[in-house]
Amino acid sequence: MRKVPGRFITLEGGEGAGKSTQLALLAAALNRRGIEVVTTREPGGSPGAEDIRALLLTGEHERWTARAEMLLLAAARNDHLSKLILPALARGAWVICDRFIDSTRAYQGSAGGLHDEEIMAVHRIACAGIMPDRTFYLKLPAHVALARARARDGNKNDRFGSRDTRYHDRLIDFFDQLLKTESVRVFGVDACGESESITDRLMDALRDWL
Repeated sequence: MRKVPGRFITLEGGEGAGKSTQLALLAAALNRRGIEVVTTREPGGSPGAEDIRALLLTGEHERWTARAEMLLLAAARNDHLSKLILPALARGAWVICDRFIDSTRAYQGSAGGLHDEEIMAVHRIACAGIMPDRTFYLKLPAHVALARARARDGNKNDRFGSRDTRYHDRLIDFFDQLLKTESVRVFGVDACGESESITDRLMDALRDWL
């Protein structure tokens, strides 16, 4: 593997946008360029964070309030960063993560009713305010993404994937707004079409680093 500066990339979007697929395909494309890539996900990614993931994704909708979810996610993210993400970046690897703080801002914030300012305040306390170097928002109409997620998961949707269309519309609205307010970090990528074509779009958006 060639020595390059560590980079922290996140993939964001609604349910069914293809983040998991692109995580694997983008990592493979970067590997072919001789770059060490670590792939991970949130919530989860480290043993402690995976334990919290199980708490967050199972049970009835009312199991946790949005505020409790935010705090659990912050605890999981702290463990994830300290045990996996930061050590990988320190040795020069590129880390690609399926979701990060922007998902908390979307799910517990925009769709859950919490203020973005308080979410980011907790993020500064729990995670020193660490943000990705680049975030790719996989853009797909909410109804298309949700239909994909339900076809993929059948009757096994988690506490978030099984919520109504209006909830998922609010998620998409947040990510669309993020493209305008944080345009230096956040890139919109069309997630329609063949998986390989979407990966090509992601690689094209990384040209300045390659």
